[in-house]
Amino acid sequence: MPTDPYGNPLHTASATARDAYCEALVAYLDALPGVDEALDRAISADPDFAQAYMLKARNAQVFARMTDARALMAQAVGNGRDLSGQARAQIDIFDHLINGRPREGYAAVRAHLLEYPRDALVAQTCLGVFSLIGFSGQPGREAEHLALAEMLAPAYGQDGWFLAQLAFAQMEAGQLAPAERAIDAALAQRPRSAHGAHIRAHLFYETGQTAAGRDYLSDWLAGYDRAGMMHCHNSWHVALWSLAVGDIDRMWQIADHDLSPDASQSPPLNILTDLASLYWRAELAGQAVAPDRWARLSDYAARAFPEPALGFADIHAALAHAMAGQDEPLMRILENARGPAADQVAPCATAFRAIARQDWSGAEAALLPVMAQHERLGGSRAQRDLLDYTLLHALIRQGKPDEARRLLATRRPLTDSRGAVAGLAA
Repeated sequence: MPTDPYGNPLHTASATARDAYCEALVAYLDALPGVDEALDRAISADPDFAQAYMLKARNAQVFARMTDARALMAQAVGNGRDLSGQARAQIDIFDHLINGRPREGYAAVRAHLLEYPRDALVAQTCLGVFSLIGFSGQPGREAEHLALAEMLAPAYGQDGWFLAQLAFAQMEAGQLAPAERAIDAALAQRPRSAHGAHIRAHLFYETGQTAAGRDYLSDWLAGYDRAGMMHCHNSWHVALWSLAVGDIDRMWQIADHDLSPDASQSPPLNILTDLASLYWRAELAGQAVAPDRWARLSDYAARAFPEPALGFADIHAALAHAMAGQDEPLMRILENARGPAADQVAPCATAFRAIARQDWSGAEAALLPVMAQHERLGGSRAQRDLLDYTLLHALIRQGKPDEARRLLATRRPLTDSRGAVAGLAA
């Protein structure tokens, strides 16, 4: 029986379909463009190839094309009705995930990986900060993420894709030296992996290497297609570093040409969270953001995420609505937060509402209870610096710079925070 690059069985008799599926899988795991095109070739060569429909459904889900994702998954289920064993389990897992049953999907993934640890397509659903574990809303999810990666490590050895995932898990748990060894080994094998480049960028960020990180990722992005899934987010890193070094023109250029809803081809979750974060980080650093920018982003947030459901998206949507003075969608998030981290969404929305009204003590009071476990909201440490810096801003505006500096030294001692919050160095 043919297999994918990790030795997992593929249920097709067509060598053309097999090769195209393997090409698509590697592109998907590395966040490279061409996934759908390769899968279309696989399906053309074998219209009954259930796993090709399944992977195409998963890729559509990542880009929030949910009507397509559900239709493709139904095709996979239908074509795979006679499959058994690992392939049947794969289809059942993605049927859960695409049709809104993440709890059942997560249980099935964990059981599946005990038996098939080298099923990379299934493993990736729990690896990274935008994953079932990353968005679980559970306390200690960074430790759970690392524990899973370490459990899988013997099955992958020195595989480049997995080493990058291991590095991210180590980094988010504070293990920077092992993470550096793992990500450098990963990139030696797969230098054009967009996930690998992203994880290397995080290491530059976590160790305070602003100039080196900006140079590295700027050079890397020069050869990356805008259709690649990570184009928006990797560009966000460069924009943040441009802000940090005072290259404000470059920051705005990236905001308009790489992050905005009118320009980016990346998933809506990245567009909303990256652009809202960049605007607010710019404001915190003392750069004025035009009101019409916030208004357009608030409108986009209301369209792309009309109802509260995912805490990480909701706090960024709340930020955009608050800064735009759009109280109705902001209150909808504040009053109707749902999902496993819903209890943290309302305090964040309350804080942003207070800041828009220049109620600095109110913002501080709302944010303080969130600080101990804001990893439950999802996203990386670098992304959640938005909350830490917001609290610092509220303290400074109340005339408490010493308290702000102590908080920063306690929570983020290694990152380069120079100029991140206006007044912090005063």
